[in-house]
Amino acid sequence: MDKLAIDHEFVTRRIVEFMKREVRNNGFEKVILGLSGGIDSSLVAYLAVKAFGRKNVHGVIMPYKTSNPQSEEDALRVVEALKISFEKVEITDMVDSYFDKFPSISDLRKGNRMARERMCILYDLSARDRSLVMGTGNKTEMYLGYSTQHGDAACALLPIADLYKTQIWSLSEYLNVPQEIIDKKPSADLWIGQTDEEELGFSYSDADNILYELLDKKKGRTQIIEMGFSSEVVDSVIEKIKNSEFKRRMPKIAFIKDRV
Repeated sequence: MDKLAIDHEFVTRRIVEFMKREVRNNGFEKVILGLSGGIDSSLVAYLAVKAFGRKNVHGVIMPYKTSNPQSEEDALRVVEALKISFEKVEITDMVDSYFDKFPSISDLRKGNRMARERMCILYDLSARDRSLVMGTGNKTEMYLGYSTQHGDAACALLPIADLYKTQIWSLSEYLNVPQEIIDKKPSADLWIGQTDEEELGFSYSDADNILYELLDKKKGRTQIIEMGFSSEVVDSVIEKIKNSEFKRRMPKIAFIKDRV
């Protein structure tokens, strides 16, 4: 039996219940999310419609001039399948005016700046519509630090953050997310030709299995390597977890007085 297999009906019900409870407990009825054309945001959109109905879910497509046109096409597949409202906000002019001030800016800095611009847009539109911003990060990305602080990591709720990437694919199949989206290589689409696995240096399958042994089974480095995993990949995963711990915590406060 696949150790990462999930009960699709149970998981869907738990996430939908979570979304309903948390959104309404905070006094909201509507949600908003960025639609990248990727599997994570697509899955969250499908779950949100189950929780709130299509009239209360709004998607925002935010391309940059170098974004793969396929990304927008796939985002529109989700919009059409779910019949949700959407709008398109181009970020090219917004971020290029900043990039022009730094001619030697790296791809990493560009990607982070674009991610933060997109989240600024989502939060502004959420204020306009009185809706909550849905996060689309999964467990694999969060523990590997594969997110941008105050960018895609910023949100009101994280509905799928307890699911590994391979479980995201599985649940997406169950909920009938368009097959084209499920089948394509994961990419943040931050620059031409970028793919998640190439940037990480290992596959999501390996990452998920190693993370499962580390986090769920509490196994150590040596035990995991003895299971047949590459020591280089195991060490890389462990290093990424340690180096990204600050992303998973609220900012620490320097308390001045002792608490009574």
